[in-house]
Amino acid sequence: MQSVIVLGGGMIGVSAALHLRKRGWSVTLVDRREPGRETSYGNAGMIQAEAVRPYPMPRDLATLLKIATGRTNDVRYSLSSLHRHIEPLLRYWWHSAPRRHREASEAWARLIAYATAEHDVLIREAHADNLIRRAGYRHLHRDAASLELAIKAAEQDQREFGVKFRALTGAELAKAEPILRDDLPGAIHWLDTWTVSDPGALVTAYAELFERLGGTIVLGDAQSLRQTATGWSVDTDQGRLDAPHAVVTLGPWSPDLLHRFGYRIPLVRKRGYHMHYSGGASLDLPLVDKGGGYAMGPMAKGIRITTGAELTGMDALATPVQLASAEASARELIDLGKRVEPDPWFGTRPCTPDMLPVLGQAPRHQGLWMNFGHGHQGFTLGPATGRLLAEIMSGELPAIDPAPYRPERF
Repeated sequence: MQSVIVLGGGMIGVSAALHLRKRGWSVTLVDRREPGRETSYGNAGMIQAEAVRPYPMPRDLATLLKIATGRTNDVRYSLSSLHRHIEPLLRYWWHSAPRRHREASEAWARLIAYATAEHDVLIREAHADNLIRRAGYRHLHRDAASLELAIKAAEQDQREFGVKFRALTGAELAKAEPILRDDLPGAIHWLDTWTVSDPGALVTAYAELFERLGGTIVLGDAQSLRQTATGWSVDTDQGRLDAPHAVVTLGPWSPDLLHRFGYRIPLVRKRGYHMHYSGGASLDLPLVDKGGGYAMGPMAKGIRITTGAELTGMDALATPVQLASAEASARELIDLGKRVEPDPWFGTRPCTPDMLPVLGQAPRHQGLWMNFGHGHQGFTLGPATGRLLAEIMSGELPAIDPAPYRPERF
């Protein structure tokens, strides 16, 4: 039986560990906290089957000026930490050119095509169906011109990738969500996306399934990873752990660890915030407010607002300006109620400049594997890329060509 250490207990790490265990590997999952407590806990709670194109960096001058002058809530930045982001942002801008973005979208969509199907298997095996709703979500637009452009883009995605949607007029939106103000032009209802009432609980359910299948979870320091004569070792609360293989699934922390072994993998690190609200109205389905730059949806703890991207230092203090703006925008739409937590949660999304995950074996180190850099869709893609990695590691014919995601492209 082959042995492997999986470093990182988010959706990506737990999913990879599960797929390896299903293939007969002896798997130990190592993290500093219980599974699902970092970035996987803090997302908008959607398994986005419609997300067939990764988010490109804006390239038109007007949008870039709005971001630079703080006139949009989608993206904010800390001037004092901007120097850390310049190189990956320039690469991101280059890869966001139309032709290169189309190429990235083709590789991205191949992964997205497996997202809900792979989740479905794990949801059933983990007995987690009570956390899932298969009714989609709504993308709200506050002006008619924006809605018209969005419908055209949705029609193109439907033609090219087969995603399903329904365009809603203002009246249809008001009927579907009576708690919303009734003067909005409309929305796009994405039909294939699944929503999760507690994202952290879904990761926990997958982790418990992993343990029932014979996997082991221990607390430990992933940054203690070192190469040995026989493979890899890491320090844990239960002592030193050794295995011939190690998988790095540490999200935004992955490049820091890999840098010690000579790998320089650029990331655009996008911080996001969330807060729960209760005592107000109750949404039927999650809403993404295009103009306000945030998502909000019904969760176990109340309505969760999740912000866009903040470019700041990994260890910087919270500056929830985007959350305050998103909350004000949401209160224009619904009776939001009161904040549940005293302070907002925040975490960092790991986005590669070419918008594709890093997946495969390290070019210069036998038995060292990588699976990170899923941007805004780690929660969506965890089971799909976990399966792909496990297939490669087990010598199986992969379900899709893994070449676009190979680490050596950097």
